Amino acid sequence: MDDPVLRVQSQLTARDRILLGWLYDHGVLTTPQLANALFPSLDFCQRRLRTLYRLRLIARFRPQRADGGSYPYHWVIDQLGAEVVAAARDERPPRRDHARLERRRWTSTRTLTHRLGVNQFFTDLAGHARTHPGTQLRQWLPEAACQRAGTFTHPDDPALVRAYQPRVRPDGYGLWIDTGRKIPFFLEYDTGAEQLSILATKLTGYHDLFTTIGQAWPVLFWLHSAARERNLRTRLADLTATLPIATGTRDRVTSRESSPAGSVWAIDGCEERVSLTRSGGLHRLTRYLSRVEYGLSRKSNTMGTANRKPRPPQIESSAV
Repeated sequence: MDDPVLRVQSQLTARDRILLGWLYDHGVLTTPQLANALFPSLDFCQRRLRTLYRLRLIARFRPQRADGGSYPYHWVIDQLGAEVVAAARDERPPRRDHARLERRRWTSTRTLTHRLGVNQFFTDLAGHARTHPGTQLRQWLPEAACQRAGTFTHPDDPALVRAYQPRVRPDGYGLWIDTGRKIPFFLEYDTGAEQLSILATKLTGYHDLFTTIGQAWPVLFWLHSAARERNLRTRLADLTATLPIATGTRDRVTSRESSPAGSVWAIDGCEERVSLTRSGGLHRLTRYLSRVEYGLSRKSNTMGTANRKPRPPQIESSAV
């Protein structure tokens, strides 16, 4: 019997596989997001998306604007695409109605705007890396993966550490590479709908995670306005000395920088904004991170992780 998963393999490029993996993991991406992150031009991206659509690997929908017209195409994984990704990862095949349920989820969900905002952040980083040699978005994990036991541990960790299920619910985890240097981070994407007190309470879960695994990575709060950022930093003033917190605003990207990789991040102890790029403040953020990791690891002797050298987890995921 002809297997469509096997038949389509010869027609897929490495970039196609990254694209399919992103849709499988992160739900929905727009044409401009995919063009910026993976393709040299919008026209090239549109032609390739049409090809993958004809192969029934991806599906699409186009929300209507309240004031008339429509948004760009929104792309989701189709059933064959989901089966291709699962086979490549040596995972169990998805349910037969996986793609149908995903389409319904994203065409009707009230959180579509939030999800697109989160994905915009990561595709902007990928787009920056595509045009800046030496940088790379090595890993991009969704919220569900961050909540699984063992995601941020290593095989040589104690059993209690490997069994720990994180209480954090970040909007994503990323591993940014700049000329060989690694900076893992968690993203908290803020739309302004939640009270600042709720944002602050999220840090309890990060503190528990960091003390358990004996490592700490930056928690990036990506906010919609400068006023929101000032108010949040005031509320978090007592925590920035013990947790690696950085804040940035989307209006800085639109007016001054081209992506969140630029000098848009405020961290404790630095008067100037720092960036994730080699020309900015990566070295300052890395030192800040190491100082916090040392302080936390000294408190985590009960789990057997004290004084361990900081390192990002070894997580299998698509790279750009």
